[in-house]
Amino acid sequence: MTGSYLYLRAAADEKPQDTNSGFFPPLFITLKDSNTKSMAAGFPFRMPLDLDVTPRLTVLSSGLQGCRRFGSSAVNYSTMLLEADSERLYVGARGAAFALNASDISASSALTIRWEASAEQKLQCLLKGKDNKTECFNHIRLLQRFNSTHLYMCGTHAFRPLCAYIHEKTFVMSSQPEEGRDKCPYGPMTGYTALIIDQQIYTASQYDFWSYPDIRRNPPSPALKTEDAPTRWLNEADFVGSALVRESFGSSTGDDDKIYFFFTEKSQEQTTTYSHSRVARVARVCKGDRGGHLTLQKRWTSFLKTRLTCSLPEYDFHFNMLRSVFVMHGLTPQDTLFYGIFGLEWKNVKASAVCRFSLSEVQEAFQGPYMENQDSGSNWKEYVGKIPDPRPGTCITDSLRAKGINISTSLPDDVLDFVRRHPLMSQQVQPVDRRPLLFRRTTDYTRMAALVVQGLDKQMYHVLYMGTDEGWLHKAVDIKGQLHVIEELQLFEKPEPVNNILLSTNQMSVYIGSPSGVVQLPLSDCGRYTSCYDCIFARDPHCAWNGVKCVVVMTQSNRSTLIQDIQYGRKGCENTGYDVVQRSRSVRVGDDVLLQCELSSNLATPFWTLDGSEVQGYDLNSGFRTGTDGLLIIEARQDQSGLYICHAVENNVKVAVVTFNVTISLDLPPPPPTEQTHNLFATVPPPPEPPSSDGARPLLLLSPRNMEAMYLSLITVLGGLCVVLTVVLAYVGFCLRTGQRGKYSLRAAAAAYPSSKRGSRCRKQHRNSSHMELKTVSSHCNGICNGVSKLHNGDIQDGGFLQIVPGEGQTSMNNEPPPPAPPLPPTPQHTSPECEFPNGLSATLPSVLRRMNGNSYVLLRQSDSENTSPLSHSFSEELNRILEKRKRTQLLPRPDESSV
Repeated sequence: MTGSYLYLRAAADEKPQDTNSGFFPPLFITLKDSNTKSMAAGFPFRMPLDLDVTPRLTVLSSGLQGCRRFGSSAVNYSTMLLEADSERLYVGARGAAFALNASDISASSALTIRWEASAEQKLQCLLKGKDNKTECFNHIRLLQRFNSTHLYMCGTHAFRPLCAYIHEKTFVMSSQPEEGRDKCPYGPMTGYTALIIDQQIYTASQYDFWSYPDIRRNPPSPALKTEDAPTRWLNEADFVGSALVRESFGSSTGDDDKIYFFFTEKSQEQTTTYSHSRVARVARVCKGDRGGHLTLQKRWTSFLKTRLTCSLPEYDFHFNMLRSVFVMHGLTPQDTLFYGIFGLEWKNVKASAVCRFSLSEVQEAFQGPYMENQDSGSNWKEYVGKIPDPRPGTCITDSLRAKGINISTSLPDDVLDFVRRHPLMSQQVQPVDRRPLLFRRTTDYTRMAALVVQGLDKQMYHVLYMGTDEGWLHKAVDIKGQLHVIEELQLFEKPEPVNNILLSTNQMSVYIGSPSGVVQLPLSDCGRYTSCYDCIFARDPHCAWNGVKCVVVMTQSNRSTLIQDIQYGRKGCENTGYDVVQRSRSVRVGDDVLLQCELSSNLATPFWTLDGSEVQGYDLNSGFRTGTDGLLIIEARQDQSGLYICHAVENNVKVAVVTFNVTISLDLPPPPPTEQTHNLFATVPPPPEPPSSDGARPLLLLSPRNMEAMYLSLITVLGGLCVVLTVVLAYVGFCLRTGQRGKYSLRAAAAAYPSSKRGSRCRKQHRNSSHMELKTVSSHCNGICNGVSKLHNGDIQDGGFLQIVPGEGQTSMNNEPPPPAPPLPPTPQHTSPECEFPNGLSATLPSVLRRMNGNSYVLLRQSDSENTSPLSHSFSEELNRILEKRKRTQLLPRPDESSV
């Protein structure tokens, strides 16, 4: 296939570069051709690199600056209302509502309303089969301003919704709770949205156990709802948001204000190109709708809905689940934008996309063709028949008033009947950019808020704050239709979802509601950027460099000298200085050296130079390895000495981060030994180095590393001997205290061994019972000492096994304790050159650890004789002989570190 290329990656053996945007396991294959669409084998799918954006900075909860928190015994802080005039933040939680100081939510001036469900109501909720740990409580779902003096609050009240008015100044309920089943859902997790407009309550939810989802307007104006027969207007809808757009403002046609509802519902369209079980929708109703006179009585006459698409058609992936929406109001109603968070329909896959829609395109869809369903089934097709006049679903305008239609009840029945059967529009609403602004794998965004910030270049930038299901806040800026994620902030040490986000330009704060409490953060922490380049690379519209530090632009009266580059993030710092960390390293030849270089930006890549030349750290024979944590010098050579500089490359700009002056020498003096080491080996001179075959002396034969390994081996031997000696002495002491048969002795080998030409050096005579002897023989004697293995008197039947036999001492006739054992005499040392170990360690070292088939055993002797063997040697002499023997038998230039 011409022009094809194959992507093959096994994620089982590779760690993703970014945990937040890593591959899904285990294998991903994409085959692409210029004449065909990409085909993905399984999941994950390959996305354009400019969409799968990585946050530039990652800030943990311990590094948050200016963070304030509020919490109480209540949980599930899901409803928030911010009023700039009163500087209050109203919060609704489970069983309580709070009025917080918006400038500092952690202040002690918080006002509280406790509103718990009664024990009787909780019991009735439990009898209905609901969960008494989550559902059978009063969850506040609505908290909004009702008029100039009162707020309105509704709660689930253990599956019996109630509502109440709250006096704003005193923050107490001004009346007894009233019935709320038509204004509030029964459960805390049911999809729900509500608006209070001119003291009229507009809600959308599923209000009862058996009822269908519904969009309602409650009294005192005429109560309206959606139709459910013969054509169901809402099909298992899950509402996520709503918004009022005052389209009558400055309207030349006398149009009415609209209320837009956003939700996900079961699909009604079936086309030849795709089929999805659930789709995202936007619906609208007119604020002045009064219902029909006979047809659609107490029903909406202006209800229309259409589909919101957030997809990548070239990859055949559609994000159908709408999770959250934020309305960005413009200078005019036509400038209104809708930002939506979308997810995939698959519940076991975490992914999110952000799409942006314009109100003008939504209006255009509602002016397009209708869909119809003739057989009341699921096969909806585009309607091609005659459309009655006036156009069904429109609001009352000046042209209708000129015809005598001043209210919806005056609309003709044929128009109302058409609306009743054709609520769905055929034209879908595409994103403004015709693709998502952002796509994030392994991330589920839950809520979003946005604001407009003017940059120093006089352009207006949309800054988005998006919360995740694991308690992270992502801040991003929209640059030319692409989101640049400035930072990700960890809000909580333990993961928990973000329930709500509110922004305040007056307080310069963002407020986040969660199950455990409320968090207040500054809109931007410009002080986090310590250099000009760091401030510019962030591309944060709130921040700029003033020549000394990164500052908040809104706090600066003189902005003429500020530096900011949001469009490209790389200009303006060419003539500014910055500090570079300087370090020195001295190592010896053959060592592996790691030069650490930690980059604060997740978007930066390291670039290393040695004396001004680039370090090639990817060639297997280069002697270098480069990684995200630094540069590794493998088996350092002298020609690798020099000045190493680590640069951070971001937006095609190199910035020096740290320098290393590395000196690599043949050998370095070892660190001064401790007093214990000095006393132990003070008399041991270093052994001479044997010449090599060509007459040259190897430099690393007895290097400090080799000596250190040998010393550690000897110390291990001596430590093992001490352990064995302690066990033997403890056992002997136990035998001496037994007292039933008097003294006991450990008999060792036979009195005589078979003679051989080399066996006499391994033979030990059995002495009288007044002393004891514990004897073992090394297998390295190669059979010379095999006479030990047999004993005619039955004391020891096999070499290496010990037997305790009664001694000749008499049993004491009284209860006096036995006399204490005499002190141990000096241990005699015997040499046995014929039984030396292959590695050069002699069997005659005092307390030496011997080996047989991988098991260790020792030669211990206790005797009442003060005589010592004439063959005994001092410890230093014996150690010298060991080293000399080791020198002649060592074959490798350095010891095997794994064996050491």
